[in-house]
Amino acid sequence: MGQEGDASRRPIASRSSSWAIGMSAWLARTGVTPNGISLLSILFAGIGATLILLTAHPIALISAAITVQLRLVCNLLDGMVAIEGGKKTKSGPIYNEFPDRIADSLLLIAAGYACGFAWLGALLAALTAYIRVFGGAVGLPQDFSGIMAKQRRMAVLTMGLVAQSIETLISVSHWSLILASAIIAAGSLVTCITRTKTLARSLERL
Repeated sequence: MGQEGDASRRPIASRSSSWAIGMSAWLARTGVTPNGISLLSILFAGIGATLILLTAHPIALISAAITVQLRLVCNLLDGMVAIEGGKKTKSGPIYNEFPDRIADSLLLIAAGYACGFAWLGALLAALTAYIRVFGGAVGLPQDFSGIMAKQRRMAVLTMGLVAQSIETLISVSHWSLILASAIIAAGSLVTCITRTKTLARSLERL
């Protein structure tokens, strides 16, 4: 994510990598818009969710893991094209947040239903974002901290999908996805608690 100003921009180490700088510079010179890149993340998430739900084939699960990472690349490049590429728009904050929530939900709900862990992880993940944005709405810097912020959620999901692709070769069980979904749900709950406490302390100091 990252179509907004610096104060509400998620700190991402790969933003300073040569490939990201080169790719965003190239995209900025084309007719591609940051809002379009944000929407593309939903497409990748939708493909990944479909692969997770419709088949347990190892290749499909690996492909789903790749779509999770492509979704994150979109979330990185949209902000870089908007800010560094000078294509920031007034509607950017909408595209900065809404596609993220949709993409998160598509992937996490699909993973949850595929392993019988339902939708708890997706609900808690959305709540972490709500708390962060609420802090910004009341005049505080957005808080991207926590043990299960977006990049970590997607990292856990990616590893879970890769592990599940291997597990599928030897068993019909879904322990890898169950474990990944449980870790995401528990970590998101802890993140909600820590962000809320930080938010309350910051408000009291105003």
